[in-house]
Amino acid sequence: MSSDSTTRVDSSKLTRIQKLAILLIMLGQESAAQVLRNLEEAEIEAVTAEMAKQTLIPMGLQQEILEEFTEVAIMASTSLRGGVEFAQTALEKAVGMFKANTVISRVAPSRAPVPAMRGLLDLEPRQLLNIVKSEQPQTIALLVSYLPPEKGSGLLTLLREGLREEVVERLATLGATPIEVVERVVAGLCERVSVKPTRAVNQTGGVKSAADLLNAVNKDLTKSILKNLDESNPDLSAAIRQKMFTFEDLAQLDVTSLQKVMREVDMRDLALSLKTASERLKEALLSAVSKRAAETVHEEMSFLTSVKLKDIEGAQMRILEGVRKLEAEGELDLSSLHETADAIAA
Repeated sequence: MSSDSTTRVDSSKLTRIQKLAILLIMLGQESAAQVLRNLEEAEIEAVTAEMAKQTLIPMGLQQEILEEFTEVAIMASTSLRGGVEFAQTALEKAVGMFKANTVISRVAPSRAPVPAMRGLLDLEPRQLLNIVKSEQPQTIALLVSYLPPEKGSGLLTLLREGLREEVVERLATLGATPIEVVERVVAGLCERVSVKPTRAVNQTGGVKSAADLLNAVNKDLTKSILKNLDESNPDLSAAIRQKMFTFEDLAQLDVTSLQKVMREVDMRDLALSLKTASERLKEALLSAVSKRAAETVHEEMSFLTSVKLKDIEGAQMRILEGVRKLEAEGELDLSSLHETADAIAA
């Protein structure tokens, strides 16, 4: 089975062998080799044959395969410890931390038999705002901790200044919350929109959640929130910065590291991402590709005259996901970026 980037493929029509082949391609050579070592010889031949048939795998199909794999891995946690943790780690290696968190948040299982959250997860940020606008920051932070980063960032953007900083601070300091408390809060919120709660999900608060959230909002808002947090809680602000980095921070990587990053980047994404980049970053990234590739990017950029900001930021996020994937695989050391993250709020 093969596909190109424009062909829509229904994953339900694929065999298990085909799905596994696609998953192993996404996980990379090292992880694929570990999986194949545990298969029978006939199975190895069947899977590798399917892997060889693949060309370009549509993003939609990748997402379906990832979610199906995650559900299977998590269900295994009922008899094998670490199902969620295993799925999280494997996904981070395949698609980066940001997308891994998004997938896990959609398919993570209940921690208790009483359902609680799905109805709210399906709402759009503005609908969520109407529900929580009169709530305390702690309640809003609890809700945000369950949202995918892109939806949580959408809600954060809509909150009034001052409340945003309080929510991020509460999110970063949010510990494990008893499921009974979560269900009681969610039930109250659901009543406002006649939404019936349908399931509980795993708690995801903490500094990392706050960092993921700020990575997903626009740069100006991130600067504003971190600046205000510097005044109210400087230690927490510093901890959040250490867990996040931005597209502009890539200029701090050495040439060898940037070359590793660029090998994973689609040239159209690179052209899009550089539309709002600083000259320093443009020079750094283009110096990490061949002269011909750099010329192609410059030519592509000249045609991108009217591009939506969300498309540019989407391209930048995809590149950052590739960076996080390389970091998770041990191919990149981003400690220097974390150490200089204070530049975000400069």
